[in-house]
Amino acid sequence: MAEILQKVVEEERQGEAYAPFLADPNEYSKKFYIESYGCQMNFSDSEIVASILHEQGFGPTRNFEDANLVFLNTCSIREKAEQTVRNRLQAFRKVKESRPGMLIGVLGCMAERLKAKFLEEEKLVDIVVGPDAYRSLPGLIIEAEGGQKSVNVLLSREETYADIAPVRLDSNGVTAFVSIMRGCNNMCTFCVVPFTRGRERSRDAASIINECKELFDRGFREVTLLGQNVDSYYFTNPEQEEITFAKLLEKVASISPLLRVRFSTSHPKDITDDVLHTMAAHHNICKYIHLPVQSGNTRILQLMNRTYTREWYLNKVNRIREIMPDCGLSTDVITGFCTETEEEHQDTLSIMEKSRFDMAYMFSYSERPGTLAAKRYEDDIPEDIKQRRLQEIIHLQNTHSRESYKNDIGKIVEVLIEGNSKRSDKDWCGRNTQNKMVVFPKAQAGLKKGDYAQVKITSATSATLIGEMIYH
Repeated sequence: MAEILQKVVEEERQGEAYAPFLADPNEYSKKFYIESYGCQMNFSDSEIVASILHEQGFGPTRNFEDANLVFLNTCSIREKAEQTVRNRLQAFRKVKESRPGMLIGVLGCMAERLKAKFLEEEKLVDIVVGPDAYRSLPGLIIEAEGGQKSVNVLLSREETYADIAPVRLDSNGVTAFVSIMRGCNNMCTFCVVPFTRGRERSRDAASIINECKELFDRGFREVTLLGQNVDSYYFTNPEQEEITFAKLLEKVASISPLLRVRFSTSHPKDITDDVLHTMAAHHNICKYIHLPVQSGNTRILQLMNRTYTREWYLNKVNRIREIMPDCGLSTDVITGFCTETEEEHQDTLSIMEKSRFDMAYMFSYSERPGTLAAKRYEDDIPEDIKQRRLQEIIHLQNTHSRESYKNDIGKIVEVLIEGNSKRSDKDWCGRNTQNKMVVFPKAQAGLKKGDYAQVKITSATSATLIGEMIYH
């Protein structure tokens, strides 16, 4: 991406369709198509759904017109995402008019809140399944095939899908997501996640480690441990060993020094010195943290129920850089939250100046039905003011990103090759430990995806480092 502005649409982007490489699709009499929207957790969930469908005899297709079963895995974070999903469902419905046997389903965070609208008012879907109910898909499909509308949006206090081996969807064979927990106990007033994904529950540590080992044995060289708040991971194994997130990180990193480990997302109140020291001690734990700030003003943070102050956040940033001076840092920012004043907006700009994020996901506040903010506060900031503040935040972050990437010129970085550059198959692309994309020429024969390369950075844009390999 050439500009950080493009990061704004990350959670609103056109859904990505995935077809797992299980076998020749022509071997299957029934085919499925999944289109995913939103966060990394949704994409990880789509891999679980693909595994369940595969066990039921469904094969993948990249073309929804050929599918017997079409699913949208949805996101409720932004209003635009909901409209995009509705538009896609209408397109699917038109195809279904000429293919009566096709079933259309909605998965994920939008399922519970909009089930009545999708099923009854607009008659766009046949199946609605919430994030904790994917095991019930086989029965729901049978019901829908019989002409009955099928719904299961029940939340669970136990479900982690620990025993289901995800089908890696459209995988590059190098990087993979591994879910370590589900749900969230943080009741941020702007967020729907606690209501759509339920309470926190941590996955069996042994199943996580085994999944990571299996991925490494299959040739994968990077795993990203996923959770709404990974730092609150906690599991007691049968031997009564208490496994914190720091211990889990260490266990995964110990699989092999050739296996990179990333994680997302951290909550500022929960990331501990133990996690930071574990990261610093292991070369293969990437030096990159996504640490959402949301606002730089303490009063607004309190209205958001973020449970930390401006000073607390800045102290956490300083602590990260004290322990890992080279650590990459990204964030989330919401501008125009209820009652935000111009002075409080300036506080957000100033905390960005002090923190100097490498990149950011930036949004203007959008009231989401069912959230605590929607119940408690009036969305009283005019849209033109929201957009002006957002543009100021984007402009500042673009400046910081350009400076951050420019400062890497002349450095030698280790890059895990993920594949060809999007612009030219004569170049490799991959990320360094700070999660920055690096592009460099294929100067040495014999290199392949999954190899590590030492690259000297010679130039940079605001979102890409460009270099040349010095040795392998």
